[in-house]
Amino acid sequence: MGFTDTRFNVNLSILFTELPLLERPAAARAAGFTAVELWWPWTDAPVPERSELDALRDALRDAGTALVGLNFYAGQLPGPDRGALSLPGEESERFRANVPVAVDFGRSLGCTAFNALYGNRVEGVDPAEQDALALENLACAARAVGADGTLLIEALNAPESPRCPIVSAPKAVEVVDAVNAATGLDNARFLMDLYHLSMNGEDLDEVIDRFTGRTAHVQIADNPGRCAPGTGDLDLGGLLARLRKNGYDGYVGLEYKPGDGPSAGAFGWLPAPLRAAR
Repeated sequence: MGFTDTRFNVNLSILFTELPLLERPAAARAAGFTAVELWWPWTDAPVPERSELDALRDALRDAGTALVGLNFYAGQLPGPDRGALSLPGEESERFRANVPVAVDFGRSLGCTAFNALYGNRVEGVDPAEQDALALENLACAARAVGADGTLLIEALNAPESPRCPIVSAPKAVEVVDAVNAATGLDNARFLMDLYHLSMNGEDLDEVIDRFTGRTAHVQIADNPGRCAPGTGDLDLGGLLARLRKNGYDGYVGLEYKPGDGPSAGAFGWLPAPLRAAR
């Protein structure tokens, strides 16, 4: 499929979920991967107990898996919440409380890329009020991440997240620009999820040509089904080759459903030598 020269990491919040959280890093390493990413693992706890943070840190280190991406708290994922930073009241406060905890945890493992999901529209709340709150919280997160880190902004897809206002590449990059203007740090970047963009019906070749230079992380799954490459209609090998031609040399996160079997069997499309970070 033309995946040579691509650096892959595996998302342990959608793959290997048949295992307890602390067993997933070792399972990913046994499958050949040396780099992983995570959604915030504690969906009900933006500030978990120190012992839980320490246990996950130890599991990642013991497995020999580098953490290369971490989501901030966003409520229940997968599920209806889809972000907290634009939700007035308690959820916004929970996001703010999570930011220094997530940054400290990620930094302790060498992670410098942090993803902030925008959040859904809420009935009875002025969208402009939500957008102002979101910008305030994103700027807070960008400052916590620091000039030597990256705050990631991604577009979700309208069919699966109809109340999320960020459902196109141009809109996500508009938010990136707003955050950078607010902080002056220039550390916000686009997270290009090819599955979400394809679900929105976007021209992926055009998106890649237009926004590769603004992109700091890429995620993939095939469409339809959000399963492994080769199970759907997307030419993911060609798209990744186009990204490389446009200068992208970062990680590509595997963020797909494993199918009916164990996650360890969901990587037959990817030769073992290409699974380890190079």
